[in-house]
Amino acid sequence: MKNSQAVPELQHRTVLLEQAVDALAIEGVRADGIYVDGTFGRGGHSRRILECLSARGRLIAFDKDPQAIATAAAIADSRFEIVHDSFATMAEALAARGVAQVDGVLLDLGISSPQVDDAARGFSFRLDGPLDMRMDTTRGMSAAEWLATETEQNIGKVIKDYGEERFAFQIAKAIAARRAIEPISGTRQLAEIVAHAVKTREKGKDPATRTFQAIRIFVNQELEELEVGLNAAFRHLAPHGRLTVISFHSLEDRIVKRFMASKANAPQPDRRLPIRAVDLPQPELKLLSKMKPAEAEIAGNPRARSAIMRVAERIGAQSGGAQ
Repeated sequence: MKNSQAVPELQHRTVLLEQAVDALAIEGVRADGIYVDGTFGRGGHSRRILECLSARGRLIAFDKDPQAIATAAAIADSRFEIVHDSFATMAEALAARGVAQVDGVLLDLGISSPQVDDAARGFSFRLDGPLDMRMDTTRGMSAAEWLATETEQNIGKVIKDYGEERFAFQIAKAIAARRAIEPISGTRQLAEIVAHAVKTREKGKDPATRTFQAIRIFVNQELEELEVGLNAAFRHLAPHGRLTVISFHSLEDRIVKRFMASKANAPQPDRRLPIRAVDLPQPELKLLSKMKPAEAEIAGNPRARSAIMRVAERIGAQSGGAQ
């Protein structure tokens, strides 16, 4: 990844590249279909999808990161379009393009290696840079701005809820004490505050890991956008359309798992009611697979170790994307 000056392009290895695209089952007449890559990143999945599509196929990708949008601009393919926004806006974006249903949706959640490895983005506690953490640097409040204005109680709640950090309120207290003395504007500065507040930590894990994760998720509203995006993807899937989601931590995977299960398990009415079998609620999704990266992929890309991919297929009548 690079900024407007001299930061070199940082490398990103797409996790579960072949498996995720294979799970969309783009073959035969489905190669003529419309697909959504909700998280373009550096385009690994998108480029592979385009290789599978026929000349009549179409791919609509989304990303909030301006640098991802710049990367996408290099794809000279009339079948491809990039939308500079979150996949949570999928319903509006598809409606604006006259698309009522799609044949597959792929979501690769979390942050990419170039985002983590670019100190200027503020995602990493290992690199000293401005405390930004925004996926979209053109809008919204940075992590530094949020820490400067939020209450100590709410900072603690965010770190606890989104970071699953047991020392959340001790960390929040330390943040509040430091900001009363000086602004908290750098990643190394925040990491040091957390390190002094956390009494014990799992072996091999930096004390700041959970706090940085929590603040990043909150600043970017990642879990809220995931809920909205999953519902939009489901509503727009054509019969037999596939939904493939790769998550990297338990909070994301829990949302994906529960969402897919809720659509795969139809609510059962009271057995005492006189309801015909034909009128019983029917499942709307079929759960197909759950997969983790193989040892060989993890050895070549350690950041893949926490990835979980879940795949489901739309069954029954399509509910109508405009609803």
